[in-house]
Amino acid sequence: MHQPAGSASRQQYTLLMVSIALAMFMTSLDGTIVNIALPTISTIFDLPSTTVSWVATAYLLVLTGSILVFGKVGDRIGFKTVFLVGFGVFTAGSFFCGFFPEVFDSFETLIASRVLQAIGGAMIAAIAPALVAAYLPMKMKGKAMGVVTTFAAFGTAAGPVLGGILTQYLSWNWIFYINVPVGAAAILLGSYAIPAGVTASGTPSPFDRLGAVLIFAGLGSLIYAVSQGSALGWTDPTILAALAAAVIALGYLVLHERRTADPLLDFRLFNNRNFLYVNLMLALAYFLMGGVNYLLPFFLELVKGFDPSTSGLVLTALSFAMMASGFLSGMLINRVGNRRLCIAGALVISAGYLMFRFFSAESTIYFISGALAAVGFGLGLMLSPGTNMVMNMAPRDRQGMVSSLISVERTGPITLGISFISMIFVQAMLMVASHRHVTTSSPAEIRIDVLATGFDLVFFAVFALSLGVIALALLSRDEVHADNLEEETPGIAAAGA
Repeated sequence: MHQPAGSASRQQYTLLMVSIALAMFMTSLDGTIVNIALPTISTIFDLPSTTVSWVATAYLLVLTGSILVFGKVGDRIGFKTVFLVGFGVFTAGSFFCGFFPEVFDSFETLIASRVLQAIGGAMIAAIAPALVAAYLPMKMKGKAMGVVTTFAAFGTAAGPVLGGILTQYLSWNWIFYINVPVGAAAILLGSYAIPAGVTASGTPSPFDRLGAVLIFAGLGSLIYAVSQGSALGWTDPTILAALAAAVIALGYLVLHERRTADPLLDFRLFNNRNFLYVNLMLALAYFLMGGVNYLLPFFLELVKGFDPSTSGLVLTALSFAMMASGFLSGMLINRVGNRRLCIAGALVISAGYLMFRFFSAESTIYFISGALAAVGFGLGLMLSPGTNMVMNMAPRDRQGMVSSLISVERTGPITLGISFISMIFVQAMLMVASHRHVTTSSPAEIRIDVLATGFDLVFFAVFALSLGVIALALLSRDEVHADNLEEETPGIAAAGA
């Protein structure tokens, strides 16, 4: 079982936080480090860009479709088992991605290895927030969530820079090899610091296989449709079929899970309006962040005329501000409270998006960086306490489930946000170009004033939606389930438990 926290267990608390931070760093890093190497991979295997994009798409499909399944598995067999096995699978998949494709001269081997890597990544992402909620005392949860958010932001920020350095000075293989030593270190730390945990007593009900199939099919089809819609066209039969499959699978999933005794995702949790509001707030924040991160490089290069390296440097303002405020929010949660930090963060985010409305060809690099820093700072203030609120509202036997839900709310909305913002931008450009009788050439050849007008419409939409984040933050409130009250929170188990 567990023992009260003492000086020895405090050391384990620290090591546990390091293990979780490494998990978030690896999964976030892998989400951005690969894209910069895709042109090199395309050249080596002599593939068109539409084919090589499956290196990213396959990972995203499997990751998003599997997270909820592994969250439920963690509730049934223990977080430690799923977390450590996930790290092992992710680390092995990373090595396979770097080693076997060139050995066998097979692009298909790379895709298969990415699928394996995604399965491990889903296991890690599903469990990491649950470890904070389950094994850290209430007074440390806020700080831990701040660390988790900070390392996730650092992984996102470091991905393009590190990927470019490794690809240019070593080889594309090293964008995968870099995960191996980090994964090995996390496995050793996790084996020592993570308690064995207590699984469900008695005979568990049968695993919800149909729910697992519906979740994977529904989320997988949705992610495929939104990630490939712009390339294939939204009226392409494949995209329409994927969208139809997503609607049918996810619709039936809701009906099925409400009738199942031991569901993969307990939709009854959303009967608590506060739980619903906070989850929607997080999802909408990630949705807008994904779309903005996708669109801004086009603005910086096509309207401002920055070169790619300068654009990349400017964009890091968001991630580094998010890192700084992530640390700050972790220290302030116990003093200020989750709700107040969420409201403050939402206000700062919206103020940053309001600054976007004044972006133009004449905007200085300092003004643009300041707007990005404001958005990043607001996100860091809000995401940690928001995640903390969701985990605090979840009963102990639903921690893995809710942890995986939070991870889905990060990966899914970011992808949806990219697709939505891209669609709005294209439609805005078509509307303006049609009105002004501009040629249908590539964006770089369209007159700057027309291009800027298209960006203006998108930035207005982003700001308008950010007001919804403020509204949801105001509607939310701090609420702690009885299972998570500090006096009932067990201490870290003895080493080796």
